[in-house]
Amino acid sequence: MELKALTFKLVFFLIFSFTNCVQTDSKTQEIKGMFVFGSSLVDNGNNNFLKNSSAKADYSPYGIDFPLGPSGRFSNGRNAIDVLGELLSLPCYIPPFADPKTRGRRIVNGVNYASGGSGILDETGELAGEVVSLSQQIRNFKNRTVPDFEAHIRGRCKGRCSNDYLSDYLFVVGTGGNDYLLNYFAPAKKQKPSLSQFTELLVSKLTRQLKKLYRHGARKFVLFSIQPIGCIPVARENLQISNGSCIEALNEAALLFNNLLKSKALSLKHKMPGSNLIFVNSYNIIRSIIDNPHAHGFSDASRGCCELSADKGEGILCKRGGTTCSNRTSHVFFDGLHPTDAVNLRIAQKAYSSSLLEEAYPTNVKKLVYM
Repeated sequence: MELKALTFKLVFFLIFSFTNCVQTDSKTQEIKGMFVFGSSLVDNGNNNFLKNSSAKADYSPYGIDFPLGPSGRFSNGRNAIDVLGELLSLPCYIPPFADPKTRGRRIVNGVNYASGGSGILDETGELAGEVVSLSQQIRNFKNRTVPDFEAHIRGRCKGRCSNDYLSDYLFVVGTGGNDYLLNYFAPAKKQKPSLSQFTELLVSKLTRQLKKLYRHGARKFVLFSIQPIGCIPVARENLQISNGSCIEALNEAALLFNNLLKSKALSLKHKMPGSNLIFVNSYNIIRSIIDNPHAHGFSDASRGCCELSADKGEGILCKRGGTTCSNRTSHVFFDGLHPTDAVNLRIAQKAYSSSLLEEAYPTNVKKLVYM
């Protein structure tokens, strides 16, 4: 057999093994998996299974640089969850909850519940059609996954399991941006509270959801901040910004949310004994790239890499079968909103090992693992 054919078969085997494994019994692995909640920035394909959702990335050119092609990830390649799983030495990508196969042995390394277009508030996803709100995501975890998980775990240890088995898992939450972009700042929103009141509402509801996860067994939390939403291509395009500037009014809303979430969520530790929580400031990580792209190895920090659709998503999503830029590793954004694989790699690496408090606070994921 030719060397080229052998190489292809080996690569295919490695990819298939990583993406389709169902469990691990590694004695040296400190974190066994992740349970992921949020919106499109961390969605691993749940919206693929929602018939009436317009927020889908299950078509080309999404996944152009991903081993399995279009998978429902809103990126040309991996999202930050995928990279974080690799850094944690997890044996496979976290499967989406909505996939009927995500049951039994397949959930041992965690489940992804995130839904593109969703938000902290239930009504936020209405513009995207059918989505799964954060509240429903947590109910899915409680009502479907936890019983399934307990049954499988207790079957493996023959009834001699401790009740703190979920302490070996990370609970990752990345949400909030859509509550501003698709709700508070939406043109159709005529009557609304002040920005500070709305932000207080969001953070209060999110912290209540974190408490629910704690009551269901969560102990290690990773919270991702809202990204600089005033710098995304769709925001600049809609307001016809031609000088490369970001929409600072949107960024100020994101900063208000991030600062309030950081202070309130971290204070939850005293109300949730035995828990640890870190705050990943993806806003700072992305903004530093946007403000000085060439210093970080990027050349375009304002435009999407793919041809955008004018039919759905209002300039947010890629056109089905549309063209893409050839230098995707040098672009910050892949479509009108979502980062490229290269930026997701940077976010996950910073979350995992950064020693800078303005990037990961009060510590990083690598250290959280051992807490």
